Amino acid sequence: MTPISVDIVSDVVCPWCAIGYLQLEKASKASGIPIEVHWHPFELNPDMAPEGENLGEHLARKYGSSAADSVQTRERLAGFGAGLGFAFNYSDQSRMVNTFKAHQLMDWAAAQGKKHELKLALLSAYFEQQLDVSDIEVLEEKAGEVGLENAAARAVLESGERAESVRENQQFWTSRGIQGVPAMVFERQHLVTGAQGEENYANILQQLVDMRAA
Repeated sequence: MTPISVDIVSDVVCPWCAIGYLQLEKASKASGIPIEVHWHPFELNPDMAPEGENLGEHLARKYGSSAADSVQTRERLAGFGAGLGFAFNYSDQSRMVNTFKAHQLMDWAAAQGKKHELKLALLSAYFEQQLDVSDIEVLEEKAGEVGLENAAARAVLESGERAESVRENQQFWTSRGIQGVPAMVFERQHLVTGAQGEENYANILQQLVDMRAA
């Protein structure tokens, strides 16, 4: 069976992006309908300072979230993650960081067929390992873990040679109305936003298979 193409616009610090993808992956495996994922960049906080910001303070400033709201959201995310084999290891020291360098590294990794592996590694680094995915040392290490050449990865990050490519990709999707993530485009024409759950994704995949056969 030809895989269902899924373009996913997301950020590596977006918890619902991690959940949405894992739900989709689980639906694909359970249904036996293969998918081919293509990741695209989106920055939740393009103006985030290099030093980042305490996550609780960031959410309070951006969304007006109280400390109790944050705790409730973290518990909800942890519950979703546990069901998907993914740990959201938040703490009071968790930070929101700038992700532009991470997207540049993934753009470079795409040319070597490693973007998907790197994306998953960076999601795990940020949420499960609580690492700073804006830090070049961390990014270089994660590149090496998925089989990319460490020195080449560092050179890409230090030169900024992929910055324009990332900006162009971001502009492509925002110009088509993508304002929040995760945003998934199935077969390049059917937009689905948010984390929809395994059952809904399974239904979507089956509907697309049926449409092909019609």
